[in-house]
Amino acid sequence: MTYDMNDAELPRGSDLIPDGSFVKVIMHLRKGGLDGQGEADRGLLKATKTQGSDVKMLDCEFTVVVGPHIRRKFWQTFTVVGGKLDEQGVSIGWKISKGIFRAMIDSALGLDPQDMSEAAKAKRMLRGLSDLHGITFAAKVRVEPANDPRYADSNRLDRVVLPGEPEYAKVMAGEGVAAAPSNRPARPPAAAAATPPAWSGQAATAPAAPAPRMWERPAGTSPTPAALQPPPAPAPASAAGGPAWLNG
Repeated sequence: MTYDMNDAELPRGSDLIPDGSFVKVIMHLRKGGLDGQGEADRGLLKATKTQGSDVKMLDCEFTVVVGPHIRRKFWQTFTVVGGKLDEQGVSIGWKISKGIFRAMIDSALGLDPQDMSEAAKAKRMLRGLSDLHGITFAAKVRVEPANDPRYADSNRLDRVVLPGEPEYAKVMAGEGVAAAPSNRPARPPAAAAATPPAWSGQAATAPAAPAPRMWERPAGTSPTPAALQPPPAPAPASAAGGPAWLNG
């Protein structure tokens, strides 16, 4: 049996959205096969790859919808169930994720985060986490250095930009906003080069540990190239009466 590599998809480009960029993004959810709480979230969550962990996550894809970085994507997971617990027995990861999701709703709808009127509270009610599929909001993006020099750095959601912040109106209107770099630590120094295969004709260098297969990437590293990703899951269904900010 032979393998024809000529028609394989090329790896994703290494260009990143500059650190500290303000962008308007749409978030799509990628089903992970595990059920959440309620019918609306059936098959929505994703298991962590950490052996023995009970964490279940929401797998999110962010796409820039306007401006110089339009159509650029980045990926991030948010803990929904499991992990370390607080004094009340509540998942700490979920508390953090819940705060981020609320900020997304406030940003998408232009709600004052301090507005706790009945009308505002009603808009923050979800039938399930699947209602977040298609939400569009203002975001600040960071560059996260890879923990392992064998992997590329990646973009992450630094924070949600909320109404009342000076950048909010311009970002939501699609206007350019100067980046505000986060000044995070630089990427660790590169390790010794790996030994080339014998058929490459190149001289051998100091040996290095073999890189893990693409589907065994540790959590938090850059996403698997499109050629190795499973087919995208269909968008979660949106029943009548869903949040007004859902695109459709």
